[in-house]
Amino acid sequence: MPELRYDVFRVRWTVISTERGRRPSDYVVAKEEIKSGVCPFCYGHEHTTPPEIFVIGPKDRQPNTPGWDVRVVSNKFPALRIEGELRREATGLFDKISGIGAHEVIIETPEHDKSLADLSIEQIQKVLIAYRERLRDLRKDLRIRYTLVFKNYGREAGASLSHPHSQLIATPMIPTVVVTELRSSKDHYLAKERCLLCDIINQELQFGSRVVLERDGYLVWEPFAASFPFETWLIPKRHLHDFALLDDQELGILASVLKEMLLRIKVVLNDPPFNMVLHTAPSPHTRPGRADYWSTIEYDYHWHIELIPRITKIAGFEWGSGLYINPTPPEESVIYLREAEITF
Repeated sequence: MPELRYDVFRVRWTVISTERGRRPSDYVVAKEEIKSGVCPFCYGHEHTTPPEIFVIGPKDRQPNTPGWDVRVVSNKFPALRIEGELRREATGLFDKISGIGAHEVIIETPEHDKSLADLSIEQIQKVLIAYRERLRDLRKDLRIRYTLVFKNYGREAGASLSHPHSQLIATPMIPTVVVTELRSSKDHYLAKERCLLCDIINQELQFGSRVVLERDGYLVWEPFAASFPFETWLIPKRHLHDFALLDDQELGILASVLKEMLLRIKVVLNDPPFNMVLHTAPSPHTRPGRADYWSTIEYDYHWHIELIPRITKIAGFEWGSGLYINPTPPEESVIYLREAEITF
């Protein structure tokens, strides 16, 4: 029997369409090849990208030359630009902000044919360090309110280059999806003096029916009201609002758990295209005239990683209603992910 499930964190409904129940083999997506040619992210092609902003590699290496482990550059075709003056103005009943921000590419490895799941734990740790350092640096810019780190894997998920990379876009406002999470977290805390995601973690551990794995202080699980089949979240069990506060050792532990999660998704769904996003606290600047706006964020918000395999299509019903139809209940997808045979 189909059912509707409500997500108290993201404040939206999902239709769990059990009568459309589908197995992992039903979701295999024919991979659309990304055009080959000279890859700007490979060794020896550093001159084809904008100058590097951040790099992990030997200290004696010359900038913008081979020899790096992780390299961060500006996107050649940025959605937002760092240069310019921030202006906020009204246009009748509408609002307009100048396109100030940042759009960067995190090149995860020199190895062109590897996926993030294939990288060593040490290399994934370096990628996570790059995420952290760029978050910290961009927060120094008082014009920026939020930085979203995300990964598009596969053309069907929006990737235009096959070389392993992530991106970040920093914006002068907090994106609507994140604002919804912040508000639901704050409302829950004001009512109960507890973190909403901490409560969800404790509940999921108690039930156990949606837990993929629990180890090293992290939980990987399928959300109760998952909007997409095999939607998977990774979260620290201890309360922490800000990813940027993690030290190198903690990022090494996270790298191991993230690798296992990615491998399970890869094995079960035959290396599907996916989108992965890091949701963390916004820049900690005090808003002019609103000093107490996110005053409880240290206590009520909880950073996490969301991964969505791009194995179904969003159509008219989803667009028109805001409701998503998930043909595989999370209680079923978790069984396949648990039983996946992986080695690393």
